[in-house]
Amino acid sequence: MQLDQVGPSAAGSNLILDHVGQVVLTLNPSGLSWKLAKDMENEEDSSYCLAFASKTETEIKFSDVYSVEFINWGLIHEPILPNAGGFFLGRDSEMYRFVVHGYQKSKIRRNLWVLTAYIFGHKDLKMCQTWVEQINACINMEVGRPKSLLVFIHPLSGKGNGRRIWETVAPIFSRAKVRTKVIVTQRAGHAFDLMKSTTDRELNSYDGVIAVGGDGFFNEILNGLLSSRHHAPYPPAPTEFMQSIGHGNHYPAQRRFNHSSSEGGSVHNPNDTANESPRQSEDRDPLLPSSEAILSESSNFRTEIGPCDTDQDSVFSIPHERFRLGIIPAGSTDAIVISTTGTRDPVTSALHIVLGKRRCLDIAQVVRWKATISSTDAPTVRYAASFAGYGFYGDVITESEKYRWMGPKRYDFAGTKVFMKHRSYEADVSFLEVKSAYPITKEDFPEIRTQRRRLLENPKKVVCSVNCPVCEETVRPASVLLNGVTTVSQVDGEDLKWLRSKGCFLSVGAAIISCRNERAPDGLVADAHLADGLMHLILIKDCPRTFYLWHLTQLTRKGSNPLNFEFVEHHKTTAFTFTSSSDESAWNLDGELLQARQLSAQVFRGLISLFAAGPEI
Repeated sequence: MQLDQVGPSAAGSNLILDHVGQVVLTLNPSGLSWKLAKDMENEEDSSYCLAFASKTETEIKFSDVYSVEFINWGLIHEPILPNAGGFFLGRDSEMYRFVVHGYQKSKIRRNLWVLTAYIFGHKDLKMCQTWVEQINACINMEVGRPKSLLVFIHPLSGKGNGRRIWETVAPIFSRAKVRTKVIVTQRAGHAFDLMKSTTDRELNSYDGVIAVGGDGFFNEILNGLLSSRHHAPYPPAPTEFMQSIGHGNHYPAQRRFNHSSSEGGSVHNPNDTANESPRQSEDRDPLLPSSEAILSESSNFRTEIGPCDTDQDSVFSIPHERFRLGIIPAGSTDAIVISTTGTRDPVTSALHIVLGKRRCLDIAQVVRWKATISSTDAPTVRYAASFAGYGFYGDVITESEKYRWMGPKRYDFAGTKVFMKHRSYEADVSFLEVKSAYPITKEDFPEIRTQRRRLLENPKKVVCSVNCPVCEETVRPASVLLNGVTTVSQVDGEDLKWLRSKGCFLSVGAAIISCRNERAPDGLVADAHLADGLMHLILIKDCPRTFYLWHLTQLTRKGSNPLNFEFVEHHKTTAFTFTSSSDESAWNLDGELLQARQLSAQVFRGLISLFAAGPEI
């Protein structure tokens, strides 16, 4: 905004700043600034006033302001001033006031944002009202700030503080004039059912959906959003892959995500439910809609809008250029929030949301082909935003379900029990080889290729952070990603190569993001990125209990390398398949339990957007 557009106050107005005194307030193109008025500088105690004022902020950017409000007639407090006999309180004056709400970054804790409120006053009512109008006009020009949000609250998340945490941050949304429709869930799967049944037209009336809860609750909302709206071919089934790998150890890129083809022998048909018993259908996890249901819903939706319906606003596309998901942390670990904002502070997350921060996030599509050896049900789909784990990780989730009455402490108790059992599982894992962490493709611009070469020449890990060069350069616009998967595709006509690892594993894990948490400050994989289109496949082979304890201990130490062990395989990949030799196969998907003996997964780069800016490292 140009200065000549904002009226005479742009040149500066004398106002009283609460607890500071008389200042000259100036409206700049990027924000507000103020300094002590000259008449205060000439007072007898000017040196003290200047020293006092120097300890306070003297400017705030519009990008850091989330609200300005007129608060009518009231007291303005002047600062403590010295005199010959010591100190005395400054005089309090009554006048019209307005408050500028914003935030500052904490000087003690990195990534923590602290609320600030600057109260200005003046005897002239019109002067205050003019300033409020001008500041509002400026902050309304900030791009991407939400106006309407759908909020789900998990009342039992963490220590049952979901409602209380929302009540703490709700005033921030109210001041920012963000309309919120708040739903407190009543049962497991409630948010999933509501998200899935919400019409596209209604979803388009919101700028995003907020989860007040933990990673599992966010996963429930994510699956409700994507289950019937994200249409993409499945990754290859393990049986299909095993047939093709016998013909040269390659899986053709043009076929690997196409299950409509009749080639390749026994490909699971998503529409073939003839062998599925009613009992199996009833027992299916409510978060695991069958492909038949997905295809049926999409067909019904197309029929409903009709070929002549030109109201494109009713179609909710994935990815979405405007719509974002957000999290107000209230869980046990809150790994997604810590990995995307750097802290699990609810106020900081609320500020990321109302200020319209945006960060793309990779999402893994997990297809369960078989729950058990004898199951004949159709493949089912789940989505994960942070982690998919088997073995130790799946056993901990399974065991912890028995002790829900313990709250978050149940994970420590369950983890100790599972660790002492030290159980390994025989499994067959295959994955697409990624020769380079940041492959250079023919579509890349020259400057991107140059940056990636610098990254490859530098062996130091590139940790994901605010304005991450890796995520910004690898994520293309949403319009390009509508039907795509990841950066790794057919490069210069060469088919991608599959590798295979078979044996006994203590755990199999796929980290989509770093999965940082308070106990693992660097996460499972320190250099995992939010939107580079890669999963980090971590295979922990059977080893002595003391060695595995050494690995787990390294996860708790910042700057360590928990993957630098002979019994640990670490692969960057875009897709993998898994088959267990056991009929007991529990997977952990973002903290939620999934029974799957045979599954495959692929990652979709930047599939959704979060209200987050990324962590500061």
